[in-house]
Amino acid sequence: MSEQKTDTQLSAFEVFSRPMLGLEVTHLWRGHGSALFLEMGKLTPRIRRDGTPGNPHGEMGLMIEWSWRIEDEHKILAGSWSDEELWQPLFDRITRSKVIGVSLFGRLPEVQLVFSNGLYLCSMMTSDGDPEWAVFDRRGGTIKSVGVRDGILHFENESAVEGGFAV
Repeated sequence: MSEQKTDTQLSAFEVFSRPMLGLEVTHLWRGHGSALFLEMGKLTPRIRRDGTPGNPHGEMGLMIEWSWRIEDEHKILAGSWSDEELWQPLFDRITRSKVIGVSLFGRLPEVQLVFSNGLYLCSMMTSDGDPEWAVFDRRGGTIKSVGVRDGILHFENESAVEGGFAV
């Protein structure tokens, strides 16, 4: 990837993720296995197709499919390969904290969030393929997202789903 394209992509990510700064983590939930979802800002309820409540969506969100770690200033506190008993107390600490930093790192882009309580959350893919994370902007009538495809940032827009159904 050329340096110019890298700078352009990094600038686009900075603009895309800037609205996340200052938002509170209002809901944090686990998907299948160690998949992690953070919802930030005002929550919107969701109903699954079978009529049961789903996890709400925030104005902005972060999904890390499976490899992640939570750090403080001095060490790794837990990660997706740690004992699961370590996870919930850290998830509880992240919930209700504010996002004060969002950045990318690595040759293949990984994402890091910095929280107002001094914790950091980093994606860190440990399998073949692309890093498996996405940032979502659900403000307005279009859902915008950014993730990694073929080793570079990939931005998408899609129409919001009517009726608030969860997948």
